[in-house]
Amino acid sequence: MVLAVTLGMLGSLLLFVNDRFPPPSGDILLAFGSFLVVGVLIASRRPENPIGWMFCVIGLASVWEFFASEYAFYALVIQPGALPAGVWMAWTEFFTPIVWPLMFFALLLFPTGRLPSPRWRPFAWGAAATFALVCVLSALEPGRLLYVPARNPTGVERVAGIIELSLNILIIAFIGIVVVIAASVIVRFRQARGDERQQLKWLVYSAVFLGTLAVIGVLNVMVLHNRIIEFAVGILVTLAVAAVPTAVGVAILRYRLYEIDIIINRTLVYGSLTATLIALYFVGIVVLQRVFVTLTGQQSTLAVVASTLLIAALFNPLRRRIQSFIDRRFYRKKYDAARTLEAFSVKLREETDLNALSDDLVGVVRETMQPAYVSLWLRFDKASNSGLRK
Repeated sequence: MVLAVTLGMLGSLLLFVNDRFPPPSGDILLAFGSFLVVGVLIASRRPENPIGWMFCVIGLASVWEFFASEYAFYALVIQPGALPAGVWMAWTEFFTPIVWPLMFFALLLFPTGRLPSPRWRPFAWGAAATFALVCVLSALEPGRLLYVPARNPTGVERVAGIIELSLNILIIAFIGIVVVIAASVIVRFRQARGDERQQLKWLVYSAVFLGTLAVIGVLNVMVLHNRIIEFAVGILVTLAVAAVPTAVGVAILRYRLYEIDIIINRTLVYGSLTATLIALYFVGIVVLQRVFVTLTGQQSTLAVVASTLLIAALFNPLRRRIQSFIDRRFYRKKYDAARTLEAFSVKLREETDLNALSDDLVGVVRETMQPAYVSLWLRFDKASNSGLRK
């Protein structure tokens, strides 16, 4: 942690001197810096779990990339020759992508810190060899370095074609490895019960959130070409990447573990509500503008005002309907339990027969909580010379 803070401070100082705002690796630093914080927390409280140590390496690698890029830029562009080994500092970029294999290995080990079964061990070693080959071949590939106007000092021109072909093959293998690791998470989730299932829900939630934003970003680049959406999605993707280690930390440390169900429920409700209201807003504007053009021959700001008032009026009714649909579709047990308790509360106000009420109460408990065994004991007033009744 001390090393990371030192490198971050030195990199920030060089960033100020280089006058590069925002820094080229700034998004990487913001996204992966959270891995360091979460990694330190996990490693200090669960030192037996290798995921914490992997996160520490990921965070340290991101801070190193930030420092090395600013160091190389100062040594080669701002003040050439003022600092030694500028080219070699930039060259270390070929090994900072180690964060990616470590991220995927952490997914493979999550949440227990162990492989799902011994059968995964050959796959894990094969994946590690693939990632190592990618780093080595990237370091031997000739070409320009990423952050500075200098060429790769270890590039081998004579075998450039072979290296490029090998990297393309390894990238395809890398995609296959990612698919298999994702499958391992799905297998774990299907087999998990209790706390482990809740832990996996945190990971799946953050991954789905990140994947949704990535899909939106790709669609914007391919279809919409909207700069505002591109800027907003870029910020949200950075935050979503940072949310992944946060979710993993919550899951492993089991801090408010069971609140993930509430978070998923609220996300489904308000995500659907937001999308619906936005669609209604723009459709309302288009329709009303055409009406005004037909009637008056010109557009009117009343279309915007009317659409805004319509959205305000529909907010609560739509929210209640969407909440009811989500509960019925995805939280059926909770929905049925709430309906049962609601019906029992109505009967409680009307029923006067204690025996019938006792039977109803036992039935409600059995239906909502589904225990293996249920019984009811009532204590009567001693003045009535009654004891305990089962």
